Amino acid sequence: MKTAVFLYNPGSGKGKIARNVGCISTIFQAYGYEITPQPIDFTVNPFDGNETIGLMVVAGGDGTVNYVVNAMKRKGLDIPLGVIPAGTANDFARAIGMSCEPLEAARQIASGAVDRVDVGRVNGLYFVNIFSFGIFTTTSQHTPDKRKHRIGKLAYIIEGIKEFRSMHAVPLEIVADGERFDLRSLMVLIFNGETAGGFHLARRSSIRDGLFDCLLLEKKNFFRSTLAMCRYLAGGSPKIVRHLQVRTIDIRSSVNEPTDVDGQKGAEFPLHIECLAGGLRVMCARQQG
Repeated sequence: MKTAVFLYNPGSGKGKIARNVGCISTIFQAYGYEITPQPIDFTVNPFDGNETIGLMVVAGGDGTVNYVVNAMKRKGLDIPLGVIPAGTANDFARAIGMSCEPLEAARQIASGAVDRVDVGRVNGLYFVNIFSFGIFTTTSQHTPDKRKHRIGKLAYIIEGIKEFRSMHAVPLEIVADGERFDLRSLMVLIFNGETAGGFHLARRSSIRDGLFDCLLLEKKNFFRSTLAMCRYLAGGSPKIVRHLQVRTIDIRSSVNEPTDVDGQKGAEFPLHIECLAGGLRVMCARQQG
């Protein structure tokens, strides 16, 4: 008998996950799993007592997946994860091809196959989707959960607009795969995944290429910087939006700027960021044909 734990937040997905715990468990049982539903307690390690299970199923958004991955890595385990999207953006779940419908996602996991995908690490903290700092990048941390549940992605936009008032440049010393340069930056986005808040910003990013896609918005005047980011979002390639593909990046600054990992509080400067190729096992839907 295959063993699995189903971690879920009763408040996830406006309570939809909690209402479907029984149905989700039944799906896994039909595929030969002995599965134990377990509400998430963010004060304890969910792998305590579950070190020998064959699968950890997580219902939540990127922040919840981040919590579970870091908990697993702290214990030195390499257990496959199954992700049922139940957050606001669900960027990582989208990147691995999960259905946005919880029951279908459960079927994809239960009938799926183990795949290896990349995972990022910054100063010992792991991230599945994105590490960032600068304008807009801590928006997810500041957006109230109630507002996320009520109006979804629009909540991030509303909170992001407020951050215009505190826009400032961060002086950076950067070494990217051995290449050194200095930059005064408004925003740094380091993608392991492919989207941020549902927006496709990293055009060439893949969670299976062993590389980060990095976007660095250089500080010019307010109008020029804003116009450059708008041009980039519209498909252009303005010079002050620097794009890198790297395996490792080290960043120093005279400012200890707040950082973000998958929508959660991130690491402090100086930063050592590395892409661990194939560092995470996930259950993905089997390819047809």
